[in-house]
Amino acid sequence: MTIARRAVLLMTVCGVLGACSGPPARTEPAAGPAPSAPVAVPSTSPSPAPDLRNRSVPTVDELPPPADGAFHSTVGAVPAEVLARSTWSRRCPVKATDLRYVTVGFRGFDGRAHTGELLVHRRAAGPLVTVFGRLFAAGYPIERMRVISSAELNAPPTGDGNTTAVFACRAVRGQKAWSQHAYGLAVDVNPFQNPYHRGDVVLPELATSYLDRGTVRPGMIRANGPVVRAFAAVGWKWGGNYRSLKDFMHFSANGG
Repeated sequence: MTIARRAVLLMTVCGVLGACSGPPARTEPAAGPAPSAPVAVPSTSPSPAPDLRNRSVPTVDELPPPADGAFHSTVGAVPAEVLARSTWSRRCPVKATDLRYVTVGFRGFDGRAHTGELLVHRRAAGPLVTVFGRLFAAGYPIERMRVISSAELNAPPTGDGNTTAVFACRAVRGQKAWSQHAYGLAVDVNPFQNPYHRGDVVLPELATSYLDRGTVRPGMIRANGPVVRAFAAVGWKWGGNYRSLKDFMHFSANGG
């Protein structure tokens, strides 16, 4: 979803609700009369980036959704066309034959069942199917799940796609060593709602409002919530527990 499209969605929501003063509250506000005119409130500090996601925005189906609305999964060899549109190349630290193409069901922010795709290491296929099956049953919302391309990997880190993904042939941020994503052994879940934060660096760049982890909103990963529990059950560790930085979106098989 592009920045322009997000702005259109935000204006649409504003037009319906009569205000867009910040991130949505945990529960829907009680119905009441709208103010006759907006009131300008001066501020001496910059406002956080607005939360441009809304549960009423439907997920665009990139794969056919499950006809019965239930959770389904598949695991198989990586189709040539999928490998071609991924970030894999011969310079990556994992062989293409060690990767698997996985499809799993997920709940969108619209509450409906959708089908996502992942490129993962063969050892991670079973555990990740188990994890996403549990998240589907728990009703945890995911905006988008697909195999990312080189263009997306190298795009400005604004968070427009908000893509839940596993394989990305890249180094650890700020280092030369390969990331666990480059092996297909790490996953980022709802990056926009669960940003990376180290010092002054926030990624995605437009997700600063989600640094406030005390205000729980849909899609956020909580320390004792269903996402952390589902990954812990298969032995994967959460980047939200890192000490030198916080990587709230990140889970990996070895904790790296």
